[in-house]
Amino acid sequence: MGVAQSSEASPPIFLAVTDALRAGIARLRPEVAVHEVAAPTRVAPFSFALAGGLTGDEADTAAGRLILLMDPQGQPAWQGTARIVCYARASIDREIAGDPLLAEVAWSWLRESLEAHGAGVRALGGTVTATASQRFGVLAADGDSFDVELRCSWSPDWAETALASDRGPAGPDTQGRLPWSASATVAHLLAFGDLLAAMAGLPPQLSGVITLPTRRS
Repeated sequence: MGVAQSSEASPPIFLAVTDALRAGIARLRPEVAVHEVAAPTRVAPFSFALAGGLTGDEADTAAGRLILLMDPQGQPAWQGTARIVCYARASIDREIAGDPLLAEVAWSWLRESLEAHGAGVRALGGTVTATASQRFGVLAADGDSFDVELRCSWSPDWAETALASDRGPAGPDTQGRLPWSASATVAHLLAFGDLLAAMAGLPPQLSGVITLPTRRS
């Protein structure tokens, strides 16, 4: 599950990366649960996907997906051979939904989570959207709902030394970047976990990560 269908064999680095991500799930903070899901099959030759949310959260307070795309030939828009796509959503209070700084704070959740774990990225971009759903008629008793959604993607720095790692041990490349490592890959997963926690309003485990109060009902 999670590996895109392809007529060519998965490169060793893709298998190493996905193995590292699976193993890294055990390192997530206990309030966050992540599991492997089916990955998109038409975006890149190789792909892998994880879905996450809060442990035991029946109200679906915060949830998201982390998708890894790999193309050994590279894609110009990626500025490299790999791209990580992230989607995260959380329920928030009405007052927070109307805060003009909400989008900037939500974006800071992502940036600071990546930086806190030392996850090197390039070509980072995304959008933050606040939505309000008003219910009428027989649904009015359920009350209105407010959400913040973050959709983003970035290219991991480890991808540019990953293919060289397929050919054996190596030192830093010409730009001083170290070869691929499992820990460099898992850093992106840990940042995703902290992003979900921040969006859910959980206290940060890492200094410098700002949270906003979010809806619990």
